Amino acid sequence: MEAVQSFRNTGFASILPKVSSFCQIHKIDTLDLEELYIGVRNRKTTKTNMFHFEVEIFNTVVDMQLTEYRDRFSETSTQLLKYMGALNPCDSFAQFDKSKLLKLGKLYKYDFDDSNMIDLEGQLEIFYHSCIKDDRFISLKGISNLSRLMVSTGKHRSYPLVYKLLKLAFILPVATASVERYFSKMKLLKTDLLTKLVMTF
Repeated sequence: MEAVQSFRNTGFASILPKVSSFCQIHKIDTLDLEELYIGVRNRKTTKTNMFHFEVEIFNTVVDMQLTEYRDRFSETSTQLLKYMGALNPCDSFAQFDKSKLLKLGKLYKYDFDDSNMIDLEGQLEIFYHSCIKDDRFISLKGISNLSRLMVSTGKHRSYPLVYKLLKLAFILPVATASVERYFSKMKLLKTDLLTKLVMTF
């Protein structure tokens, strides 16, 4: 959600040069953004073109997306996704965050009691350092690949609590398909919004 909010704050400024470039290449007339916006029935308003396109169109559409995001994902679900991301092995475990993984473990009280949590902290530390020094773990693309490689290399026996946490991450109470559809829609939002701006200029 932070990324969408950031896009709302800075996205229009980043899209505008692309729109201008597109219009120049295709010889499409553009409006002077500082001039007053002409509304329906050719009525001149007190708002500038810049205000109309940025505030009334761009911000309104992104605000709708933010509302949909908040309705679809609870704060707990969003946190779970962040915790799960800390297990991502991409770029030599660049997103690895032991504190987030321990918070993820605490959510599964029946699987990790107080004693397990102490052991999990130690296993996570050793597991991380052993993986970033192992060439076989450098080019992994996701937690499913990590899981398979842990089994094939026997690390699931060396770090059983880390492996248990990994398995639990697969069954997080978040609909992965819905998450993927949402972020796919975000890409469409940028494209559709760019097209709309081009057509309106």
